[in-house]
Amino acid sequence: MRIDKFLKVSRILKRRTVAADACSAGKVSVNGKDVKPSYSLKAGDVVEIRFNAGVLKFRVLNLKETVKKEEASSLYEIIADEQ
Repeated sequence: MRIDKFLKVSRILKRRTVAADACSAGKVSVNGKDVKPSYSLKAGDVVEIRFNAGVLKFRVLNLKETVKKEEASSLYEIIADEQ
């Protein structure tokens, strides 16, 4: 699954265009490397997103095309949330 789609499906970022823009701007890295929106994500990957307010680091647990709002957080586990 593409990283921009995962960020939207997991509800970490609100819209896929916002996720794509963040990737293009170099604010998203997977396993320590900056990635483009088309990067193919796999279960077990560690993703880091740099916001203006801090950094969110999480591990991908599961990849699904669609999930309910309540189940979205089951797709990842937060490793570090630095504000």
